[in-house]
Amino acid sequence: MNNNNNRYSMLSTVVLTALSLPPLAALSAQGDDAMETLVVTADFRATEIDRVPASISVVGQQQLEDDGGENFQDILNAIPNLNWSGGSSRARYFQIRGVGDQEEYEGAPNASVGFFVDDIDLSGLGMASSLFDMQQVEVLRGPQSTLFGGSALAGAIYLKSAEPTATPEAGLELSAGTDSLLTAGVYASGSLNADDTVLGRLSVQRHQQDGFMENLYLRRDDTNSRDEVSVKGKLRWYMTDTLQADLTLIHGDFDNGYDAWSLDSNGEHTYTDRPGFDTQITNGSGLKLSWGGHDAFMLESITSFADTEQRHAYDGDWSNPDYWAGKQCAEYDDNGEIVGSEPCVYDYWWDKTAERQNLSQDLRLLSTEDGRLFNGTTDWLVGVYYNRLSEDNHLQIEERYESGEGYTSSMTSDYGADKYSVFGQLDTYINRFHYSVGIRLERWQAEYADSHGEYFNPQETMWGGHLSASYQLSADQIFYAKLARGYKPGGFNTDLPAGLNHYRAFDSETLYNYELGYSASLLDGNLSTRISVFYMVRQDQQVDTSVQIPGTGNFILYTANATSSTNYGLEGEMTYYLTRNLELYGTLGLLRAEYDNYRFEKSDKIVDLSDRELAHAPNYNYQVGGRWRGDSGLFANLNLSGMDSFYYSDSNDFVSEDYHLLNLRLGYEADNWSVYLWGHNLTDEAYGVRGFFFGNEPDKDWVDQQYVRYGDPRQLGITFRYDYF
Repeated sequence: MNNNNNRYSMLSTVVLTALSLPPLAALSAQGDDAMETLVVTADFRATEIDRVPASISVVGQQQLEDDGGENFQDILNAIPNLNWSGGSSRARYFQIRGVGDQEEYEGAPNASVGFFVDDIDLSGLGMASSLFDMQQVEVLRGPQSTLFGGSALAGAIYLKSAEPTATPEAGLELSAGTDSLLTAGVYASGSLNADDTVLGRLSVQRHQQDGFMENLYLRRDDTNSRDEVSVKGKLRWYMTDTLQADLTLIHGDFDNGYDAWSLDSNGEHTYTDRPGFDTQITNGSGLKLSWGGHDAFMLESITSFADTEQRHAYDGDWSNPDYWAGKQCAEYDDNGEIVGSEPCVYDYWWDKTAERQNLSQDLRLLSTEDGRLFNGTTDWLVGVYYNRLSEDNHLQIEERYESGEGYTSSMTSDYGADKYSVFGQLDTYINRFHYSVGIRLERWQAEYADSHGEYFNPQETMWGGHLSASYQLSADQIFYAKLARGYKPGGFNTDLPAGLNHYRAFDSETLYNYELGYSASLLDGNLSTRISVFYMVRQDQQVDTSVQIPGTGNFILYTANATSSTNYGLEGEMTYYLTRNLELYGTLGLLRAEYDNYRFEKSDKIVDLSDRELAHAPNYNYQVGGRWRGDSGLFANLNLSGMDSFYYSDSNDFVSEDYHLLNLRLGYEADNWSVYLWGHNLTDEAYGVRGFFFGNEPDKDWVDQQYVRYGDPRQLGITFRYDYF
């Protein structure tokens, strides 16, 4: 990918110039109203984003509504150095700064990127991420081990839904568009008793569309459909003057199809006779109790539970019996010699169901102003944490490569993992300096057994934490330096052949992150900018690898440890009110992520990836745009986002193409209602989100080919919204 260096350099110059442009333009235009204040809520203490010594993106409620995204997947391109692997109907596997997950087949979840909805842990289950009635989205880049332990080696994604209000609120939103899109959402909030001590909020949304693919064999255009229901409920009870209870309930029913792959990889048509499924039913609850009955400290208890049922199934031959019968395949004798040809036979079905439960309990003591240490300069907190994650899986594979009955195999597995953690943090404020030190000690133990006779019982003790120092240059500017250590537990590989038995277990991974950053809110709040540079070293990096079993659609999947890799780059964000009505914004992520030394075996060969870039680690991603609100109620939002090419996998050198997506939203906004016309990916650019390089065509003697799954094409629509206050 070195041939992108000139483009990479030019783009970084242009966008960095945009990020640092405002002082000159500010002489001619300052807004009368400052932009909304964004507060980071995923941390132990809620803090304004401009005062957080870390690289964090917060997408507030106003921006979410202005962009009009339905699912977290729709705003991914606005987040610097965030990417995803499109092996599912919705974004589920994420990479931050080139570190993350591409899939999970083993039935032993071990996420590198934490994913949370209102303190409910849904890591690896990112489909359940509707943006309707969402207060904000927070993305924390770099290891977050003090906060989340081994679940956030690369960082964390935190979705916070809107809070209950004492003042009555209600509203609805309706959308219709191409691809048979229909979306309807309603919400209501208010006090549930006379003295406003019990507040509640409820929101419900249903989203439907065909999924952009036409199955020419079945003559259907809905085999890749999305049918998604999201429900969120919140209850806040001021039980006494010192005790507050917050209850959150979520329900997600995602009944989606999965028919996204074809042999011609054109991103428009499929030919399967058995379209796949990608379904997820999640029920989650979270209870937060906050007690402030002591002068020196507060006590917080956060209990969460999530129960998820999943099914992921697909037609692995990507076609149908009629198609293969019309192809000629080589006929072999008992010695493996070609003796002629015959009509091809190929039928493959992969079907996995899983049920996961995730229970966690977090207890924290946090100092109050009266409880500060060292002459009132230092806030402190200590806590304990327990997590129990269990998952039961059933996998069934049906395959046929010759006339007659095929072969069916199945496997059931049971996995359970327990985490026990203690953690603490000190925050010292001396003059303009803020020093922070945090540490977490975690004991992890797991147990796995399956119907093939495999049994594993790994366990280990790990630690992580951070050191940071920030300096307040002025009331609204800080400069910070941070060192963080992240960790991720090791694991095991199942069903390995004798030649790969030395990969049965893999070690834990450690990541060191070094970071410098600058954050500012200037010009009476009209300009907000954040820039950070980072350097990360991964030790014993865990790498997913696959080897195809010759002459079949089956793969041997395993995880191994590379010696190390180095990731470095930059993240920048800027919003600026050029005039009272016009807001300009931009984000930029620059990344270089390479293996130091890594060699592995594949099909009796040694593959050397030393100095090669990591998978799903583009050199840049960006978004630039502008929002305009006229005094008469007219509205316009135009943005362009893009991403550099990247390697799809560590098992081959197949590279995506860079892409650039143009989105437009035009509307009229009255006091209580609004209507918008919108278009996503207006230029209808084809862009890959997942790619494979393997043999899937028996008529070509299973020769490796490139196959791409594309993101959503152009979509046009209209949205109506009504809000009652």
